[in-house]
Amino acid sequence: MPQPLDSALAEVRELLLSPGLTRAVAAGRRRGFTPSVTRAELRPVTLRGGPHLQIVTDDGARPFTRNAAAGPAAATAVDELLAQPFGNWHVETAEVTLQLRVTKKGDAQVHRAAAAPPAASSAPAAASSAPSARAASPSAASSIPAASSTAATSRSAASSTAAASPSVASSTTAASPSAASSTTAASPSVAAASPSVAAASPSVAAASPFVAASPGKAPTPSQDHDRQKQWLLDPGDPLFQVIGGNAAKRRQIDAFLRALAATLPKSLPSSLRVVDLGCGNAYLTFAAYRYLAERVDSVQVVGVDVREDQRVRNTAVAASLGCAEDVTFVAGTIEDAQLPFAPDLVLALHACDTATDQALARAVDWQAQWTLAAPCCHHDIAAQLKGRPAPAPFGELTRHAIMRERFADVLTDSLRAALLRLNGYKVDVVEFIDSAHTPRNLLLRARRTAAPPTEAQRAEYEALTSEWGVTPALEKMLP
Repeated sequence: MPQPLDSALAEVRELLLSPGLTRAVAAGRRRGFTPSVTRAELRPVTLRGGPHLQIVTDDGARPFTRNAAAGPAAATAVDELLAQPFGNWHVETAEVTLQLRVTKKGDAQVHRAAAAPPAASSAPAAASSAPSARAASPSAASSIPAASSTAATSRSAASSTAAASPSVASSTTAASPSAASSTTAASPSVAAASPSVAAASPSVAAASPFVAASPGKAPTPSQDHDRQKQWLLDPGDPLFQVIGGNAAKRRQIDAFLRALAATLPKSLPSSLRVVDLGCGNAYLTFAAYRYLAERVDSVQVVGVDVREDQRVRNTAVAASLGCAEDVTFVAGTIEDAQLPFAPDLVLALHACDTATDQALARAVDWQAQWTLAAPCCHHDIAAQLKGRPAPAPFGELTRHAIMRERFADVLTDSLRAALLRLNGYKVDVVEFIDSAHTPRNLLLRARRTAAPPTEAQRAEYEALTSEWGVTPALEKMLP
């Protein structure tokens, strides 16, 4: 029988925040409304900081994971999800399984079932029937008599039912037990998720959220959190509350941190000094600090930007994040900014035109151990190519403006990499982030080796610059 939606959601909230929560899923949408995410899944986890509520939402592009500490933070996160116009909720606890479906009139259709005890005695028989059940055709699976049995329902089977499409979950929720079994028998896709088949499959049973329990005892929810992280910086980090946590920005930060991780050695020194030249809004500056602070004892970061208002704004952000002593900002040009230290790591991400060259020149002058630079526009070499004909037989490479511009990009970064090698760095040029996000997606990763240049490297560089008649800005800046 339908009941008021508010009272039903209040019951869902109580279960979500109860210590016996095992798993919950929200999906679908109410009539006339669209949630901001297509699906949300909740489960309790135990981290080093104590118990948390893990929330995985999917915006249709990729999942987004965050962990809310038990208490007010978890309650706030749950309230935000309950405010979303989801059409279905499926909640599992150690005592009860609740399924809620929002009707077209906006009421709640609720089905409650007691959590089934572990059926240890029937396990061998179920296991022996698993191969035939899995091998059955859709029509055969739909005719399995055990599909109507609810006594052997396991927690993992409930999970499989919850993972079904919203429409299937809705129809199963609204139906009585007998009706649910007949609905299951009529649909091949639902039959594949029937409780008896799920219980009969060892692989499905292994995916159950319960750890092994002795006969006669209720199963205990597993709160182990040993799955590999999807993000190098936790999407629940307070940084995203300050800079905004849209999917594109999270992807860019994650791509940057993965490039940083690939550049640095596995064994880091106990302290690191970092400078971000041309830091702008500094969200990558803060992301680098957050990532490195978890891996070394001491991290000092200075962000440099020519605008004074950016320095003021970024300093206020550092104070709000509680890292003002470790992350400071300087207003000044890349060439002239004064730092309190010689950095170990130099970042220059999307500094325009020759500002990237200025950053690379300072990195060489500081003898920085690691440098990451993502160049932006490339006007300097492009202008030099425009002023003279291309050497034969390469006239077609620069005849058309768009082709000349793209060739200038490649030539500029190739010469930058060559100059860094001549100055004792090992250089890789890689893709920073997918070109769908920005066409300026190359990243120069340099690690100082102090190896002297070979005669072959010098000859190759001189031949390339003389053939095209160009003098890179970085060459003029280096000693």
